[in-house]
Amino acid sequence: MSHLLTDKIAVIYGAGGGIGGGVARTFAREGARVFLAGRTRAPLEAVAADIGDAAEIAVLDALDEQAVDAHAQDVAARAGAIDISFNLITRGDAQGTPLVDMRWEDVARAVDVGLRSSWVTARAAARNGAGVILYLTSASSRGGMPGMGSTGPADAVQETLMRYLAAELGPQGVRVVGIHTAGVAGTLSRAKVEDVNPDGPSSAEIERMIAGMSILRRAPRLQEVADTAAFLASDRAASITGTIVNTTSGLVLG
Repeated sequence: MSHLLTDKIAVIYGAGGGIGGGVARTFAREGARVFLAGRTRAPLEAVAADIGDAAEIAVLDALDEQAVDAHAQDVAARAGAIDISFNLITRGDAQGTPLVDMRWEDVARAVDVGLRSSWVTARAAARNGAGVILYLTSASSRGGMPGMGSTGPADAVQETLMRYLAAELGPQGVRVVGIHTAGVAGTLSRAKVEDVNPDGPSSAEIERMIAGMSILRRAPRLQEVADTAAFLASDRAASITGTIVNTTSGLVLG
């Protein structure tokens, strides 16, 4: 049985999170050697323990240019190149308050973190042989849903940056591809939900709301998102770049 990512080298930032861990496990199962990066050691170690010898961890901040560059150079020196880079860090989105009532700091935080981490990690990957740069947003940039706060502007800025990177890096053979998803079942912990909107609905309520609004009448599943990422990172998706693949279960159309 052939695997999608045999012998590929993948760096995943935010690999200790729910989506990051799921992607890391799937990439490893598809044959990749995965380098797990994040700010907290314990969740990285838990994911690495599930994967085994195909995983290595590095405790670093994806906003720290020097740390990211040094890590990418080390990975490329030891592994030959970075085939896949995927930024999945938490941006610090703020939701549940009308934009006109929010503090500027709360609006700007997700925009800054999303833009800076995407640029820092993509730049490091491009300088160290990357073939595919992946990113993930919620598709909020395409709508106008009240209460989404800083998420829509942050998505829009991040997506624009990545489209420009796709255009600039394409002649070097580098693909840049995004994934839209929202409310992924099983990844919304109480702490994560409260960080975004302390007074908002619970994770179970969010999943039910998404299920009620989506065409498929269910929230996206983690394995579906991870499998999509694995396909997009693979040579089977060699002609896909500069676009975003929709895994919202039909919550967002197009």
